[in-house]
Amino acid sequence: MKADPDVDEITVDGVPIPRDNAKVYLMLNKPQGYVTTLSDEKGRATAADLVQDCGTRVWPVGRLDMYSEGLLLFTNDGEFTQKLEHPSGDAEKEYLVRVDFCDTKALRILQGPIVLDGQRLAPAKVTLLRQDQDSALLSIVIHEGKNRQIRRMCEQAGIRVLRLKRIREHHLSLGNLKSGAWRFLTQEEIQGVLSE
Repeated sequence: MKADPDVDEITVDGVPIPRDNAKVYLMLNKPQGYVTTLSDEKGRATAADLVQDCGTRVWPVGRLDMYSEGLLLFTNDGEFTQKLEHPSGDAEKEYLVRVDFCDTKALRILQGPIVLDGQRLAPAKVTLLRQDQDSALLSIVIHEGKNRQIRRMCEQAGIRVLRLKRIREHHLSLGNLKSGAWRFLTQEEIQGVLSE
């Protein structure tokens, strides 16, 4: 079949393929075991591999380490990327964090002033959601995005991260997006980020 991309809407499995000059914004639910890069010199699987069928070249906005999972944004819009990654931004990022244990002392350390790389971090909002016999589930909301920040905060509190999943960035929520799946952001979601 022949199609005219200027007139026809072309879809693959019901998903419209963006035109070459179209700005693209998408959300991936990154599984563990994928590095957040476009290519990896060690040959490891990349998060970019999971979104290569989106119809155009996109790059990750921010990072999740190989052992973390959850919400990861991709785009081909440099202005959007700069807005989200600029250090002056006050964007909240929320994580569900399974740790080996959490007592009141560890909670106080996580909620209190923490210094990483010689810089005092903005206070994190830490909520104990559930305490099990051999682990605890925390909600941790941060504003910065330092390398392995949550894991390093937990180390300072004397607790070990068992699982870490980002579930929200800005007002964008992961919702019920399946692990390894991606979706385009809605126009409303894009405008919400750009207007913050």
